[in-house]
Amino acid sequence: MTTLLPVYERDLVIVSGKGALLTDSAGNTYLDFAAGIGVNGLGYGNSKVVSAIKKQASRLIHSSNLYFTEPVTRLADALVKASFPARVFFTNSGTESVEAAIKFARRIGNASGRTELVAFEGGFHGRTMGALSITWKEKYRAPFEPLVPGTRFCPWNDLGAAKGMIGPKTAAVFIEPVQGEGGIRVAPEDFLQGLSDLCRETGALLVSDEVQCGLGRTGALFAYERAHIRPDIVTLAKPLGGGLPLGAVLLREELAGALQVGDHGSTFGGNPVAAAASLVIMDRLTSGGFLGKVEKKGKMLLRNLRAMQRKYPKQIRDVRGLGLMFGIELTGPASPIVAGLRARGILATKAGEKVLRLLPPLVVKRSELRSFLVAFDDVLSKGIGMQLEGGGGAVA
Repeated sequence: MTTLLPVYERDLVIVSGKGALLTDSAGNTYLDFAAGIGVNGLGYGNSKVVSAIKKQASRLIHSSNLYFTEPVTRLADALVKASFPARVFFTNSGTESVEAAIKFARRIGNASGRTELVAFEGGFHGRTMGALSITWKEKYRAPFEPLVPGTRFCPWNDLGAAKGMIGPKTAAVFIEPVQGEGGIRVAPEDFLQGLSDLCRETGALLVSDEVQCGLGRTGALFAYERAHIRPDIVTLAKPLGGGLPLGAVLLREELAGALQVGDHGSTFGGNPVAAAASLVIMDRLTSGGFLGKVEKKGKMLLRNLRAMQRKYPKQIRDVRGLGLMFGIELTGPASPIVAGLRARGILATKAGEKVLRLLPPLVVKRSELRSFLVAFDDVLSKGIGMQLEGGGGAVA
């Protein structure tokens, strides 16, 4: 029995990790293809991250945003250097980054009567009230309604529908260049480019939510880059702090003048210890050849997953993704597959009821990718999770 609120289904007690491996309290070791839900980009126990945390903690853990600290200032500069001319606001999490983006967009748009938000079917932006309001799935939203008014949901990859929704009252358009919770759906480049053009024509702000798909996950530093666009706002979190709570909002520099002292705040956002860890992350992500290796490992994984789809067409409906962010859409439920992989020493997660989500650490080794593929092949060969003829359930 635990005194933790039962809002998660969990039973493993994790005690340590190294690289892409986790060990539980019973001494079992697992290859982690969830990476803390996309947080541990450099894996577990990275010596430079640990050293940076220890060094900064011995100097200063917290001073609040009433003052500057050196790690936070340096990290803001690093993010801007890696992206576009912007001003940075630090948060503690992805949902807080989205909340800040909503507030910034409305603050900027209020003078011209822009209060509406446009988001997309399948999108997931967080669990707090503003972020939840632009999250698509009804099971997340319905128990907490009424939510923030003025949100409209647009069909995915439909520029015609987007054109009919984005107008003079639209403050911002929120999109994940690769949907995470929505089933690892990759936004086509022409769709992102069309949205960018629509926002520019109408005066709405384009927000690229890269909490899960940003910072190297797709093989590029930012997922919007492959479409050759520049959003007005970018939201970040998950891998940014190396495992410590840290998020960020990048706001295009020419828009920053609309924000004044007191418009927003965060007691813990931009903690110097988390920022010190993040500086190591950013240095590794931007070092020569690192993202190229992520892309190559992703292509190797994609080739093998598609070969497996051909081998098991009755179990695998589709394989989607970029870099080291994959969704395997199954014909039956994903839960038995997740359980089957765990029994074989692999940890993975779902993205919806029928999509197996793979988010291994970016430093995962090719040999570890092969170990996953062997385990996945074994699970599929046993018919685990396969939808039975006539739709009557799944093989246990």
